[in-house]
Amino acid sequence: MSPFTLRRRAARVVLLDSRDRVLLINASDPADPTKPAWWEIPGGGMDPHESSAEAAARELWEEAGIRDARVGPCVWVQHARFRFGGWDFDQHERVHVAWLDRPGEEHLHQPRGLEALEAMAFRGHRWWALDELLDSDVPLLPHRLRDHLPDLVAGELPDPPIDITWPSSS
Repeated sequence: MSPFTLRRRAARVVLLDSRDRVLLINASDPADPTKPAWWEIPGGGMDPHESSAEAAARELWEEAGIRDARVGPCVWVQHARFRFGGWDFDQHERVHVAWLDRPGEEHLHQPRGLEALEAMAFRGHRWWALDELLDSDVPLLPHRLRDHLPDLVAGELPDPPIDITWPSSS
C-alpha cells in the first residue's frame, strides 16, 4: 500500500442494448503486469458538483463514445478499495442502469476522453449476452455483476439500490 489513498465518489453504468446485451470494457493494470486482465462496466470518478447520473453519462462518452444512452436510476451501490496504476483507491460507487434503443454494434465505440492511465489500461470492449457472460469465468468488475445482472436484464430495478460491495473490498 502506498502512503496516499485516493478517496472519491464514483459512478458506473450497466449499459444494455436493444438485444439485452451488456457493454463491458477489457482492462489491465499498466503498473502491475502480474495482475490478470478483467472486464468491467464503464465508470469512474465523479467531478465536483456532478450527480452520479451525469457522471455515468459522461463516463459512457469518455470510455465508449456513446452519447445516446438513456441513463436510468441508481440500482446498486458499493464501497470498493483497490490498487490500480500504482495508486490506492477507496471509493464509494453508485451504479446506474442505462439503455440503448438499438443494437450496440451499430455504433463504433471509440473512447473519447480517456486519461493517460485509462488509455494505457484500455484493451477493448465487447457486448456480452447474459447467458454468455454467466457461462464465462472471466474476471468481472463489479465482482457481483453475475449475481445481479439477470434482474436488470429482466427489467427488475431495485428501489432502493442494492449494496453489492464485495466482502474483501471494504
